[in-house]
Parts: sequence; structure tokens; C-alpha cells
Amino acid sequence: MQHHLDANRANWDDRAAAHAVRTGLGYGVQRYLTDPALLSGVVNFDSDRLGDIAGLNTVHLQCHIGTDTLSLARLGARVTGLDFSLMALAEARALVAETGDAVDFVESDLYSALTVLPPASFDLVYTGIGALCWLPSIERWAAVVAGLLVPGGRLFIREGHPILWAMDERLSDDLHLRFPYFEQQEPLEWDDDSTYVATDRPITHTTTYEWNHGLGEIVTALLNAGLTLTMLIEHDSVPWEALPGQMIERPNGEFALDARNGVAPLSYTIQAVKPAV
Repeated sequence: MQHHLDANRANWDDRAAAHAVRTGLGYGVQRYLTDPALLSGVVNFDSDRLGDIAGLNTVHLQCHIGTDTLSLARLGARVTGLDFSLMALAEARALVAETGDAVDFVESDLYSALTVLPPASFDLVYTGIGALCWLPSIERWAAVVAGLLVPGGRLFIREGHPILWAMDERLSDDLHLRFPYFEQQEPLEWDDDSTYVATDRPITHTTTYEWNHGLGEIVTALLNAGLTLTMLIEHDSVPWEALPGQMIERPNGEFALDARNGVAPLSYTIQAVKPAV
């Protein structure tokens, strides 16, 4: 399992540098420098569901280069971002140093979060899209989330739908289910020098390992960790062109299926609360 973690970390180190360029490519991070009120598309999409988070002690798990993280801070939260990529954290720290947003960043893999962050100390645990597929066990993830939350605190996650992760994006003539929907012990192995946004360089560490987790498995893991489910919404869009050649871009930057619109959910939002003592 360490081999999988090391390979994925090397890949995300490469992605961080490519995603953080100030040229307009990647994540377009220069926009956050010129507009101090700008929110990332991911956070903005769910802002109504997030509600008022001003003053909440918040941790953003698997925060990457920090664009969602600083967006939570711009909504008034006191935010710590956690990621396993030192390169991503270096880019995140450089970004908030330029924007002036008050965010702390901590290095750790997800499963070790409770060794570097104080347990039972966060009002809000936030996870953005494209995170869970890098984790081999959804039960262990849910236990970490529960361990980080204060009594009465909540989890907020928006993720790509497991039915989307089961589709083969390389086939553009129709939707094709090709990969496991349910969590498997062995990961899918990929070899790809590209990433999901436009970049000015190829990825050099190209091998990655991913695991899918069924929606029922995710909900059950949260329930088994002692959390109470308060929201489950499935969406017909995602914030990137997940199935090239089969999607249309909406005005809000989300991508939805074109000819097959409404056939399958593409993402979901879950909220869950740790019961008060």
C-alpha cells in the first residue's frame, strides 16, 4: 500500500506545479490575486448548502493547492488545509501569502490526520471533489472525519459520483460502465501524463492508483462512524469535463451530459453531523 501512496504523491507533486502556474492555465490562480472576493467554482456551487460558516474552525482534507481552502476562509471560516503533497502545500502557502487570506496548511496523508491535528476540535470538516478515489478504505476515512469533529460538528463533502468513476472516459461514443462501482482491495492502475485542466507541461510521474467507493458504502461508513446523515443530494454535473466529447459546459462552469443528460448522476453532496454529547 505504501507503493501506491508514494506513486500517487509523486503524481500530485507534478500536478501541483502545473495547476498553480500564473499564466491562466491550470487552476487559473491569478484570478484569486486580482479578485479578493472570488470563490472557487466548487465552493461557490455549494455555498447555499454550506450556509453561514463564519467563525467555524474548519479543516479542509486533501486540500491540494488551496483554492477551495482559501475560498472557505473568504466565507469567514478559520481554515486549516491538509494534504500529503509537500509541493501542493508549498504552492498553497505561496498563493495565500500573495492573496493575504488567513489559512494554515499541514502536511499529512489522510489516514494520519489525527496525529497532526487535534482530535475533536473542528466544527466543520470539508472535502472537495476528486478526493475519495485516492483512498483505499472509506471506513477508515469516515473514522478520521468523526475523530476530527467536535460534538455537534458537521462533515461537508461534494464528490464525483461513483457511477461516474465506473465509466470509461476514453470512449466518447456513449456512456460505458467498465470499472468497479464498489470498493475493491486492489486499486485500478493508470498511466497518464495529462491532468483534468489545461496545463503547459506533461506530468512526469504518470502512474497512479485509484479506488472507487459506492454511495451506499460511503453513507454506511459515516453511519458506522457514529455520524448522522443530514443531506444527500445527487447532481447532474461536475466541475470539469469528465467525459470528453459527451458534455456541455454550463454558465456556472459545471459540465453536464449532452445527449444523455439526466441518464446518470455525476456528483453528490453529503452532509453529516456528529451527535452532541
